[in-house]
Amino acid sequence: MIPFAVVVVIITAACASAGPLEHLIAAAKEEGQLNVVALPRDWCGYGAIIDGFKAKFGIRISERLPDASSTKVIEEIKKPRVTPGADTVDVIDVGVSFAVSAKREGLLLPHKVPTWSTIPNAAKDGDGYWYGAYYGSIVFEVNSDIVLRAPMDWPDLLSPEYRNMVALAGDLASNQAILSVFAAGLSAGQGDPDHAASRGMRYFAELNRVGNFVPIVGNQGSLVRGRTPILVRWNYLALADREELRGKTRIAVITPRTGVLAGVYAQAISASAPHPNAARLWMTYLYSDETQLAFLQRHCHPIRLADLARRGKVPSNIQKRLAQFPSLGTNGNPYFPSVEEEERARQIITKGWEGVVGTQIPCHEDGASSDVPMVLNKIINPQCYAQQ
Repeated sequence: MIPFAVVVVIITAACASAGPLEHLIAAAKEEGQLNVVALPRDWCGYGAIIDGFKAKFGIRISERLPDASSTKVIEEIKKPRVTPGADTVDVIDVGVSFAVSAKREGLLLPHKVPTWSTIPNAAKDGDGYWYGAYYGSIVFEVNSDIVLRAPMDWPDLLSPEYRNMVALAGDLASNQAILSVFAAGLSAGQGDPDHAASRGMRYFAELNRVGNFVPIVGNQGSLVRGRTPILVRWNYLALADREELRGKTRIAVITPRTGVLAGVYAQAISASAPHPNAARLWMTYLYSDETQLAFLQRHCHPIRLADLARRGKVPSNIQKRLAQFPSLGTNGNPYFPSVEEEERARQIITKGWEGVVGTQIPCHEDGASSDVPMVLNKIINPQCYAQQ
């Protein structure tokens, strides 16, 4: 016979993981802490989101390695396998392909949030091991004080008027840079994703040959100073820059006419989470109407936006944000690469870049942060690692 005390523990654990929200909140508060990793406070408004969680539930949050790579994140959740009892993180935010591989390795804990049915099927694992929280599209961020005529499409960037102006906002191991190259190839191939990675490298080889490509990791500082007055980056980072620099530097955010591409970032709970109930509560919080709207406030496309808009939950004071997310580009909605396409592109680009394009991409010359977390593999410039 199972002792009564054990039965109580089992029932309590079951209620905490799958019961009503109040049970989950109580169990999370009992744990008292949540460990997060790779969540820069200026990325999609995570600073306010983290502070909101702490204020709402009274649970401490340990913010670790805010600019860590996705590879580093996976290493963090593997720690207990190497050293039993090792301190580790509870939740992760990584590119979708990394979430898929982490599930494959048994590193994730399944959990379906209350709003599960409103997350598009294409943006979640059917068993609840990971699910996208937000996405963005690749755009051109332009310093209009320096660039007199903004480029409107990928072929425009090859014009002589953009000599020594164009940079990627990430090194060759970042999700942002990989998908930027993929987008260029998508444009060059008239929407064909099968050879987009190789075509994208050939495009950047030509951009480098004509002297327009600046082989450094660009950021807001290099954009403003004119070192890289045209950046290829996520739209939400570009829009945030435009908002922050209003009245100081004129910033144009251009969605290219072709090769319009979007990328999703996925959330998951570590299978070794030291605070599993706090982790489940965090996931519930991220996918609530409240936090999805917080992503929207900071220009990120919340994964549940269609549901929020359909139910009239978008407040009038931020409804103008909806104008950022119509059918983008002349070819309609942005193209979402499949997990397989992302994984293949990453391998092709990271292995072939230097041989095809003929240049590496070191960190910015002043050693400043590249503003690009979420690195997607181990091919990392050691100079950039601390910022990524």
